[in-house]
Amino acid sequence: MLFDAQRLLLIAGPCSLENEAVCRAVAGVLGRVRQAHPELNVVFKGSFDKANRTSLAGPRGTGLEAGLALLDLIRREYGFPVLTDVHESVQVPRVAEVCEVVQIPAFLCRQTDLLLAAAATGRVVNVKKGQFLSPAEMVHVVGKLRDGGAREIWQTERGTTFGYQNLVVDMRSFPLLAQHGHPVIFDATHAVQLPGAGGGKSSGQREFVPPLARAALAAGADGLFVETHPEPERAISDGPNMIPLAELPALVAQCLAIWRAVRGG
Repeated sequence: MLFDAQRLLLIAGPCSLENEAVCRAVAGVLGRVRQAHPELNVVFKGSFDKANRTSLAGPRGTGLEAGLALLDLIRREYGFPVLTDVHESVQVPRVAEVCEVVQIPAFLCRQTDLLLAAAATGRVVNVKKGQFLSPAEMVHVVGKLRDGGAREIWQTERGTTFGYQNLVVDMRSFPLLAQHGHPVIFDATHAVQLPGAGGGKSSGQREFVPPLARAALAAGADGLFVETHPEPERAISDGPNMIPLAELPALVAQCLAIWRAVRGG
């Protein structure tokens, strides 16, 4: 199994893979963070296609083959397991050739064929809880994956729609999701997204990432999902809610302190 209950799971990387320079910059910092904190279990993430952009004018990323080449480079040269999200069943087998973790986006978490295709790969499946679902309803999503033969399932909380263009994180979600018998991760950067609030794109409030991340770990989350970029204001997607790369080491150190305290260490 890739998940290790004795180590804090950290899924981190840029929103979009963008290019080799961004990927190497992020992987370099993650490598130093991992070396400084052996109790971290780090997975590098990046999207090859931002298929659910608010506007058709929004850049979508590298595309499948170029994106997988970047992930394979990070995997080989930096030694990280890698994760990316899939949007169509036809993409899944190709992604599974490179990635240790196949991710199901929140908007697609009820798409049966996509879940079954991911489960059939034998790879870890990280499924994000839809913004429209309660924690209790995720039992049916997990059930589809189990019935499809998934060997390892992760559940990721990313907030729930609250009115228009806002999300809220209910800290009860973490113990409730844990009842399904699989690790629970908190997506700290998408949880502060303001969907569609940026004039044809999403906005965000990254200043709330640290307090929410700390609170989620205190509430029992097994891991964190954090998007980061050397220059978020120049990122092609989700810049307002990504953590500046230079700030990531301090955030991780704070979160590890909470994680240790909750586990009595």
